[in-house]
Amino acid sequence: MDWLTGPFEVTFVQKALWGGMLVSAICSLAGTWVVLRGMAFLGDAMSHGLLPGVALAALFGGNLLVGALLSAAVMTAGVTALSRTPRLSQDTGIGLLFVGMLSLGVIIVSRSQSFAVDLTGFLFGDVLAVRERDLLLLGGALLLALAVSVLGHRAFLALAFDARKAQTLGLRPRLAHAVLLGLLALAIVASFHIVGTLLVLGLLIAPPAAALPWARSVRGVMALAALLGIIATFGGLLLSWHLSTAAGATISALAVSLFFLSHLASGLIHRRSARLLGAHAAATD
Repeated sequence: MDWLTGPFEVTFVQKALWGGMLVSAICSLAGTWVVLRGMAFLGDAMSHGLLPGVALAALFGGNLLVGALLSAAVMTAGVTALSRTPRLSQDTGIGLLFVGMLSLGVIIVSRSQSFAVDLTGFLFGDVLAVRERDLLLLGGALLLALAVSVLGHRAFLALAFDARKAQTLGLRPRLAHAVLLGLLALAIVASFHIVGTLLVLGLLIAPPAAALPWARSVRGVMALAALLGIIATFGGLLLSWHLSTAAGATISALAVSLFFLSHLASGLIHRRSARLLGAHAAATD
């Protein structure tokens, strides 16, 4: 039992666990819609689009979270504006913003004397450096994400399945899309300093995707995704402690592994059910 509980007797690992649990809950709320709407590329672009703001904040000694929020606001506004351009596909616009913001961020970071350290911290995060103030910010972000998810649930649901139907119902799909982008930005900003931008998609996409075969509703996907994210956080920290691996990367890798295990188990159950139904039909005939 010491192997299982020993690491979590250390204060900084306890804080990392709480931070990862809060991030998992936030990412489950935004990530469910990302998976349902096929917005994984947008999520990746949004996460990398934070770099210019974070780099400027680091260069001038400002708050990294404020810098990330400013970059997220620019990315959200840019994606929203480009999505209304009839001659430009949304993927093209997102790709251009992705490359432009990432290039600008690298240019800014290259002006710093600690290029490698700054960029590594941004890309991979440091879940073991979570402070009490970070936990309070994550708690506030979770409450805000919950409020947005509850208030916008009907509009998000209609938008996910039929944007024209949402327009007919008076749910203002363009506004709903912009708010959904804001929810995605909130999840990414809240998570990037925990697991980094390259790894944030692990908790944003893998748990909801793993939950899809087993849940019967959108809320069920969110709840199960949060649980799977927490399992990945606990297991990732445990493995990281004993194997001396990077904590954030281990958490994300375990989250992705849970996705593959989930779909493998689902496929096996469906094939078994199909065989039983076939055997029953043959016996009946």
